[in-house]
Amino acid sequence: MSSASRQQQTATELARKRVLEAYQHKSQDYRAPTENSPAPQIRQEDWKKYHSAWQSYYQKYYGEYYGKAARDYVARERLRLERQMEDKARKEQEDSMPTANPPKAPQDIIHTATEESQEVQNSFRSRIQAKAQERARKTRRSKHFVPLTIGLTLLVCGFLLQYNQVIAANIMAYISPGNSEVTEITEIDPTVAIAVHDTPTLMIPKLNIEVPITFGSATDVKSMNVAMANGVANFSVRGASAKPGEVGNFVVSGHSAGNVYGRSDYKFIFSGLTRMEAGDKIYVDYNGVRYTYKVQGSKVVEPTDVQSLVNIAKDNDGVPMITLITCTPLGTSRYRLLVYAEQINPSYEGAITPSPVEEEGGNSDISMPANQDTPLEEFWKWLTGQN
Repeated sequence: MSSASRQQQTATELARKRVLEAYQHKSQDYRAPTENSPAPQIRQEDWKKYHSAWQSYYQKYYGEYYGKAARDYVARERLRLERQMEDKARKEQEDSMPTANPPKAPQDIIHTATEESQEVQNSFRSRIQAKAQERARKTRRSKHFVPLTIGLTLLVCGFLLQYNQVIAANIMAYISPGNSEVTEITEIDPTVAIAVHDTPTLMIPKLNIEVPITFGSATDVKSMNVAMANGVANFSVRGASAKPGEVGNFVVSGHSAGNVYGRSDYKFIFSGLTRMEAGDKIYVDYNGVRYTYKVQGSKVVEPTDVQSLVNIAKDNDGVPMITLITCTPLGTSRYRLLVYAEQINPSYEGAITPSPVEEEGGNSDISMPANQDTPLEEFWKWLTGQN
């Protein structure tokens, strides 16, 4: 036993003796109470000595006990860690080096682990730098395509802006044209008396069209476009200037396409006119009378071929006719589509023939109405001062 342990044991024994002496002293002083002799009073000084002795004993005894246990635990853990480090060093030495070489010391193992950690960090840093450099190269290469991408985008946008009429017209040709509230028009029985519109109105059941007709417009393109912005318009030229119920050719013009951003509700009103066939019905309300027309046929002509309108009247001499004009192919103003029909109700016996339209130079300088200009055409006319 070491000197420190013997000293702690001696101090513990001394504390135990003091406690026993204090206890024995109290036992001798204590007498059982009797009738003539009450129980003795224990002095406060004696209690203090008694508790002080016990306190000293417990401090020394338990202090030695728990202190020794803590020291033993620390020693065991230290020994276990040292053995683990030795086993690990021995195993690494066996795996990487001949058995003749001595095992690595703990400090060598720590140094090796530090080197490996540094290598991992360097490798990770190198991979990050390589990725960053590769991304930078791709970014530099992609910058060469930016002008091309912008150019293609502008080209596509310009194409859609320029030819939006073509796309929209081909869609609207199979949808109820215009923004009218009409959802269904059925063929009208001419033998049944029904109320007619108060204002001139054109109705085509097959195309679900019910649209107002404007009369009295000039024949130039600009004036006709103003009139057709509110529906369809009467187009009168020398030899084709009849009104509904009159012998001759009553000509009505309407747009088949227009810019989608245009304000007119009637820019697609005649987009489905190519679907009209012989036998289809057309109705016109005019001056309190409903006129019924039956389609005879259609033809495509040049925009300046106004004589075709006159020929329709000549070919049907003595018969009230109606001819619908619109641009074709859809979305362009290259040609004009003419759909002509004869009046079948009411009876036109005794119908009057209108006076010819008097215009200097005849019809040689007149062109049939056209669709609205495309954005590029509007820009060119603005640039050249034609507007």
